[in-house]
This record gives sequence, C-alpha cells and structure tokens, in this order.
Amino acid sequence: MAHSTLTPVFVGLRTGLHVLFAALLVLVVVRIVVVGASGSWVPLTLSALFAGVYLLGALAARAPGARRTVVGAVWIVGLTLVWIALLVLVPEAAYLVFPLFFLYLHVLPRVVGPAAVVVATLVAVVALGLHGGFTVGGVVGPLVGAGVALLIGLGYRALAREAVEREALVGELLATRDRLAATEREQGVLAERARLAREIHDTVAQGLSSIQMLLHAAERADGERPGLDHIRLARKTAADGLADTRRFIRELTPPSLDQGLAAALRRLAEQQWTRDGLTATVEVPEMSLPMDVQTALLRIAQGAVANVVQHARATTVRLTLGVTDREARLTVTDDGVGFDPVTARACAGSTDSFGLCAMQDRVQQFGGRLDITSGPGRGTTLVAVLEVP
Repeated sequence: MAHSTLTPVFVGLRTGLHVLFAALLVLVVVRIVVVGASGSWVPLTLSALFAGVYLLGALAARAPGARRTVVGAVWIVGLTLVWIALLVLVPEAAYLVFPLFFLYLHVLPRVVGPAAVVVATLVAVVALGLHGGFTVGGVVGPLVGAGVALLIGLGYRALAREAVEREALVGELLATRDRLAATEREQGVLAERARLAREIHDTVAQGLSSIQMLLHAAERADGERPGLDHIRLARKTAADGLADTRRFIRELTPPSLDQGLAAALRRLAEQQWTRDGLTATVEVPEMSLPMDVQTALLRIAQGAVANVVQHARATTVRLTLGVTDREARLTVTDDGVGFDPVTARACAGSTDSFGLCAMQDRVQQFGGRLDITSGPGRGTTLVAVLEVP
C-alpha cells in the first residue's frame, strides 16, 4: 500500500499479528515439550511446518495483482490444514485460531473471510470439547475471540478503504493545484503582454507614427525651410521613442546581475542613489542565490530606496542582506521623516503610488513577508523576507 498517514497503523497491526502468532506457537511447543509424551516429534514437526507455512505468507504478499489473491487463498488453506492436524494432537493449538481469524479477514475476499472465521471457531470449540469436555470457557473463549477479530478486521478494512480514498483525493487536489498554477502563470503572462502592448502602443508606436507623418511632410516640402523643421522634430521624436524603449528594457531585465546581487546594489548606490543626495551603505555579502530570488531582492531594494528618495527626505540609507538555508532577509533602514505604515497601505489603492504594493506582491510570490517599522520623525526600517527554494 502507498504511504499515507494511516500507514503506521497498518504496520503496527501486522507487527502485532506476527508477534501474536509467534507467542502462541511458542506456547504450543513448550506444552509439547513439557508433557513429553511418546511420539512428541510428530506435533513438533507439525509446529515447525506451521511456522514454515506462515513465513511463506510474506512471499505471497509480494505477488502482483490477481495472482496475489490466488496465492493467498492457497496459503490460507494450507495453513489451516496444518493447524487442524496440530489441533488433533495438541489441544493448546486451539489458541492459534485467534491470529488465524485476522488472516482470514485480511487475505480472503469479502464474505469468504467472515465465513472462514465462523468455521474456524466451530472447529476450535469442537476440538476443545473432544480433548477436555465441553465447558463454558471452551465455548465462550473462541466465540469472544471471533467477535473481537471480526470487529477489528472490519475496522481494518474500513481504514484501508479510507486510506485509498484519501490518497485518491490528495492526488486529485495536487493535480488541480498544478492546473491552477499553470493557469495563473498563463494569466500572468497574458496580463504582462497586455501591459507591454499598451505601453508600446502609447509610446513607441505613437512616436513611430509621428515620425512617419513628419517625414511625409518633409518630403512634400521638397527642400523648403519647413521641411528641415519637420526632420528635426522627427529626430527628437525618435530620440524620445528610443528612451522609452530603453526604459522597457531596463524594467524587464535586471541591471548587471551577471556579476551578482551585491555588485548590482553597490553599483546602484555609487551611480544612482548618491546622485539623489543619499549616503547609501550596502552590506551585502557575495553569495549564490537563484536568479529569480536575486531579481526580486534587487527590485525590492530599488523600490524601497525610491520611496526613501521621493518621500523620506533622508540623508542616509543602509541596505543589509542575511541569508540562511531557507530564507533571505533584506533590511533597508533610513533616517528620514518616517510615516504611518497603516495609513500608507490604506491610501495606496486610491493614489498613483504602488511601491509598497509592488514590494508586497514580490514578497508573496516567494512565500515570504514584508515588515515595516516607522513613525513620524523616527525614520523607517523595511524588512523583506523571502523563502529560498
């Protein structure tokens, strides 16, 4: 059976059954040796044969599919015949009927198992009665044992069915989750394509269209002064379109992450953040992280420092990064005027500013969290924690 949360229960039941068989068989052997009657080698031989046939059940359990059912039935019949032969010679062999009950219910199909339990109970009662006379204990003991075995056996079957159904349900849930993940990725790709299409249409495409019209106007001017003005305006429009295109490229590809996250952050601190009037300190060690994690950390750092430049009126900002086996922790601290994080998050949806929301979305993509500690006049500390795959 495939591993599930109920597997330890099944393993415990099987182990208990093996121990019960061994203990009762040892009891029978000890009884034979203690009595020491002539011809005791016959019951001892039958006991050894009984143990050998029982051990063959381990091989029967490994047989595949329908063959396992046939082999198991043959094994149970052989084990029962050896038990009956031993019961004729040794009355204590009747105790072996109790583990046999569980084998009948486990190996034999549906109605056959309980029917075999009833027949074995009658055999045990009759054998005990013939050996020592019919008594209340000799009748009630096997009957109670049979009843308990039926309850446990039926419960075992119910647990097995539940385990199979649960495994099937888990499989369906996993398949559904994979389909949903694939759908979400596809929707994300489509949404990004739509966004880029709108941006390109509203900037680059419009600029190219304007260039085309200006060049047509210059061509119609045919050497006149207005034609030169049209060409100059077309050149300016082309320059603006090129700047927009480069901006798209910068947004879609991380700047110089081929040299690592630490180098990219230091370069931003030296070439960009310093020009914005900040004293930026980067404490990021050289380390190996997945590219998607590095990209997310870089974007979060850029967004956090952009907020510092635009809103905090700070003079210094510090970026630190700590990495463990399971998570990466980026901390951005500034000495600015601070703000109320609760109010800022509440107003983010009604304004054009979406920096905090973008950082929160990136963190959630990696199953992490975004913590912000700030207050008016107390500066701001932003901590982004990302799970590392």
